[in-house]
Amino acid sequence: MEEQLSSDSQAHDVELAIVTMRFDAADAGALLGVLSKYVVLTRMEPGCRNIDLCWSVTQPGRYLLIQKWDSPQVQRAHFDSPGMIEMATACTGLLSAPPDIDLWDGPSAHDLR
Repeated sequence: MEEQLSSDSQAHDVELAIVTMRFDAADAGALLGVLSKYVVLTRMEPGCRNIDLCWSVTQPGRYLLIQKWDSPQVQRAHFDSPGMIEMATACTGLLSAPPDIDLWDGPSAHDLR
């Protein structure tokens, strides 16, 4: 029981911001290029724990970015950064709908240090 309490308290000590961004492409090739560049540049930013680019097997032209940030403050700063603004601007005309952006809570065991 004591071990369980210790694990639970560690989970509450981890401060992460998890963001998903789903994009549906009007021009899949061009959008993939924009998102790939964004991933490479974002991985180098302070506070970025991880960012992955996935594409749907069942919905052609649908892409998903999954980001983990050290804190909500770092994540918010990133959303106001030149890199984020550049990516958003580069997506103009490449999407069939506005992106679906969501914030998540619940670190995985991998995130507990």
